[in-house]
Amino acid sequence: QVQLVESGGGLVQSGGSLRLSCAASGRIFSSYTMAWFRQAPGKERELVAAISWNGGRTVYADSVKGRFSISRDHHASTVDLQMSSLNPDDTAVYYCATRFPGHELPSTPHEYTYWGQGTQVTVSS
Repeated sequence: QVQLVESGGGLVQSGGSLRLSCAASGRIFSSYTMAWFRQAPGKERELVAAISWNGGRTVYADSVKGRFSISRDHHASTVDLQMSSLNPDDTAVYYCATRFPGHELPSTPHEYTYWGQGTQVTVSS
């Protein structure tokens, strides 16, 4: 069993920055793919970014490329999402998710096994 706990969400003005963090516990964190998804009201859950088990591969949604950065810390068993140049379209609940094996970076939610409870990000115009 893996437990994921997100933190760092909040309210920010357009153009601002936020850093989300996800703390993992349970099974071997270092072997798993880690990802951030988001879901806005009335929309489907979508992949924001994912990172492979060793951090060697990352993937980003086109809408966040160049603005968001995903990273992981094996010692702390955390995965962070640094978000910059935020705009109102980034408003959503952000979820941390994980799956095994850790070399695959799928974009669909059903490919991920464990999920956090989500953290709200609201960007005001």
